[in-house]
Amino acid sequence: MQKSDGMNYAPEGKPAPVVAPGEFVFAAVALDHGHINGQCQGLTEAGGELRYVYDPDPAKVEAFCKRFPTAKPMPSVDAVLERQDVRLVAAAAVPSERGPLGLRVMDAGKDYFTDKTPFTTLQQLADARAKVAETGRKYMVYYSERLHVECAVRAGQLIEQGAIGRVVQVLGLGPHRSSPATRPDWFWSQEKTGGILCDIGSHQFEQFLHYTGASGARVLNAQVANYHHKDHPEFEDWGEANLIADNGATNYIRVDWLNPKGLRTWGDGRTFILGTGGYIELRKYLDLARDAEGDQLYLVDDSGEHHIRCHGEVGFPYFGALILDCLHRTENAMTQEHAFRAAELCLQAQAMARRIE
Repeated sequence: MQKSDGMNYAPEGKPAPVVAPGEFVFAAVALDHGHINGQCQGLTEAGGELRYVYDPDPAKVEAFCKRFPTAKPMPSVDAVLERQDVRLVAAAAVPSERGPLGLRVMDAGKDYFTDKTPFTTLQQLADARAKVAETGRKYMVYYSERLHVECAVRAGQLIEQGAIGRVVQVLGLGPHRSSPATRPDWFWSQEKTGGILCDIGSHQFEQFLHYTGASGARVLNAQVANYHHKDHPEFEDWGEANLIADNGATNYIRVDWLNPKGLRTWGDGRTFILGTGGYIELRKYLDLARDAEGDQLYLVDDSGEHHIRCHGEVGFPYFGALILDCLHRTENAMTQEHAFRAAELCLQAQAMARRIE
């Protein structure tokens, strides 16, 4: 698995089917972001059958079908949505197009699984809330920095077991490599991406809600800047925000596109979780200057200091739970309100962010 750029980072886990072959058919459309590979990898490992694919770019479809040979190319999005055997549509469209595409999918009677960030405006969020209520379909989001990282999954399990007591603060660091030569034009557009807090900040806000068990939060402060990519004036390569949850827990995040070339991975993602009975540190993608293997979890509690290697040990239960949720109309993988609330926070933080010039 390559780790040089986050856009094409797609973890591979152990197959853990929750359904029989052909019981859960899904399709992929809008291959604009490489995260579609991670989305489909997770669903197929959980037993889903990827049967159809569409994108207007034949080269993208050809590359996708080499990776997922069960996918049959289709002539249009409508052709995919007309297929009665499709239960869910996975998509990684240009961010500003994700909300409108989700409305089409739900109108067609399918569940929708989009890459983060799921929206670029509050109106898109409002429209999706209304469409979910109208159709009863799901609008699920690939918050990959928790859902597709084994140490992040393990941290949630430990917190649920009470390993560090009540969580009172989450500190999230999300550095990314910008890799300008490989980025499409839309990557540099504020309108199309929503801005740095809206885009990669969405991972951090979702983790905060999950680890603290909060149902909502308030943005206290937010700032953004463009320190290094001056040839793209509207681009933001740095952002930070402070939040307080409805249960009193606090959050600080820092995200950036300033990852140096010398790092072995696209970003040294870290999460620090403080509880009343201990704390956890996650080193998601490598152990800096020591170990190229990611999924390193460090736990300190009253009994001592613990290092837990999670790679290949935990798996990615979200995808199987999502498939079963779609089949049984349950909410065990992630509630719809949680997915929307995390999206709302990133939109609110972006809207109030002060730009540092």
